[in-house]
Amino acid sequence: MIQRGLKSSLIGIGFNLVLALFKCTTGLVGHSFALIADGIESLSDVISSTVVYLGLRLAIKPPDKDHPYGHGKAEPVAAIIVSLALIVAAIVIGGESIVLIQTPHPLPKAFTLWVLFAVVGVKVLLSRYVSSVGKGIDSTAVRSDAWHHLNDAIVSGFAFVGISVALWTKIPAADDWAALCAAPVIIFNACRQVRKPFAELLDAAPPPQLEQEVRSVASRVPGVIGLEKCHVRKVGFTYYVDLHIVIAGSLTVRRGHNIAHDVEDAVLQNVPRIEEVLVHVEPEEELLTPSLKR
Repeated sequence: MIQRGLKSSLIGIGFNLVLALFKCTTGLVGHSFALIADGIESLSDVISSTVVYLGLRLAIKPPDKDHPYGHGKAEPVAAIIVSLALIVAAIVIGGESIVLIQTPHPLPKAFTLWVLFAVVGVKVLLSRYVSSVGKGIDSTAVRSDAWHHLNDAIVSGFAFVGISVALWTKIPAADDWAALCAAPVIIFNACRQVRKPFAELLDAAPPPQLEQEVRSVASRVPGVIGLEKCHVRKVGFTYYVDLHIVIAGSLTVRRGHNIAHDVEDAVLQNVPRIEEVLVHVEPEEELLTPSLKR
């Protein structure tokens, strides 16, 4: 499953490298800074896809002595780096656009419109493909990479409009204004996208459906008469569960130990992508809230 994420990152690196060189060259020949800015954004896509690839490779490494919980946190870290790269790219594009608005330069060439039209189509398709992979493997890094591709399409769309206006009005600065308008859109999307990986690093609770599924499975184990706490956190591509079960206080320690193991096995076998279940046993008499009983 993770191999799909690695493959999508490699595809993104290849496409973006070709597109970046093509757009920058066409922009220089066709006197279009919007297209050059678009090429710069594609170069940042190359960097972001490389970061995602390296992050995924590190995230799937098994636990070791120094990392007993594995290396899964590398995945949201990669997603954060991608979002920050988007912000940096937008600032660079915005700054250069302001300079060029005040600098006289020739009108962009008409053939740059056809280049941008093709680029938008390619980037939208690439974004949809990478996004489907990210959803399939539940990867914030891959989803961030998909947003990066989509933002590249947005920049290309702005460039297309800017060049069209420049050619129609004979005002070269329209091209630069288009690049400037694209910058805040990129920053907005990057800030929105960075929230989820930050939440993962802070061990925010996953969707409630997962906790409900864990509780449902654990409550059906023989010997469990109630459930107390159930905390679930995402680490890389898997989840870790801390669960407090309630058993009869009259049971022996050995019996309570066996029930805890039964709960752990049941959750691991019936709830997908659970890596580890830590079960704490509470005797019935110590409960202060009768509603916790099953």
